[in-house]
Amino acid sequence: MVGYDVLVVGGTGVDTIVRVDALAVPGGDSVGVPPIHDYVGHSGNGVALGFHALGLRTKFVDFVGDDPQGRLILDRYAAVGLDFSHLPAPNGTPRSVNLVDGQGRRFSFYDGRHPADLRLPPEFYLPFLERCGHVHISRAYHPGTVFDDAERLGRSVSTDLHSWDGRDPWAHPYAFRSDLVFMSAATAGDRCEEVMRHILDEGRATVVVATDGADGCRMLTRADGVVRAFPAVTPERPVVDSNGAGDAFSTAFTRAWLAGAEPAECVLAGSVSGAYACGSPGTHEEMIDAATLDAACARLRHARPEAPRERLVPVTPE
Repeated sequence: MVGYDVLVVGGTGVDTIVRVDALAVPGGDSVGVPPIHDYVGHSGNGVALGFHALGLRTKFVDFVGDDPQGRLILDRYAAVGLDFSHLPAPNGTPRSVNLVDGQGRRFSFYDGRHPADLRLPPEFYLPFLERCGHVHISRAYHPGTVFDDAERLGRSVSTDLHSWDGRDPWAHPYAFRSDLVFMSAATAGDRCEEVMRHILDEGRATVVVATDGADGCRMLTRADGVVRAFPAVTPERPVVDSNGAGDAFSTAFTRAWLAGAEPAECVLAGSVSGAYACGSPGTHEEMIDAATLDAACARLRHARPEAPRERLVPVTPE
């Protein structure tokens, strides 16, 4: 029976990417833009393709619509050899429209069309969960009993909260029942470190990472209760599109974390992968492989053998 290093649950869709001069609506009622393309995207897709490209035995499960977007997804996974099983999505395949400016920055209009009561049935995902070492649960729809079963089976869990502000209770199962939690600093703003501490205080996480684009990331570990701020890695190729950079970061970070690497090494791997993702157009069209990732990390260690620069922020009880 096939075993998997990681099972990815939920989170595929299609991104329509529109390239614009600036992330603002110009005057008038229309403007010419470069060719608009549809790409297989969304966070679970990026994580699954990322793990697969890094050589991990990956299984991906989700809902997909019987529509052109669903067929685009199935064709992509067949072409790259990603092991994917799906159930029919009652409202069709999720979509988003992403605006990307000349500096590669993006803004996403997300179409969360899944019904509020949508759940993956245990009889569908359990045969895969029972045979995996780790599970990544995407924040795509209500997780149902996936967290319960992962905990019962002793599987480690990762998730990405994206732009959670620390208040929306819908995200609580993801925030408080995962061992490794990723989030974006974009929405939390000045409250970012407070939200990170809240996740650690209320949940089971051992590591919380807040990514912040060109400003790098912040990491909080249960082991020492200290927020460490790491700078971003300078991309080795020109930045053209930041879509998918966060997923690339979390994928490489998780690979290193699962291998038992020190937290700073996990950040280095994630930062290199995220920077690499910004060098190609589309959401997850070009994924870094293990050899390229490891070689880039080695070059950075050789050029900067001292410990990565950090800003230490003590985390004190409220």
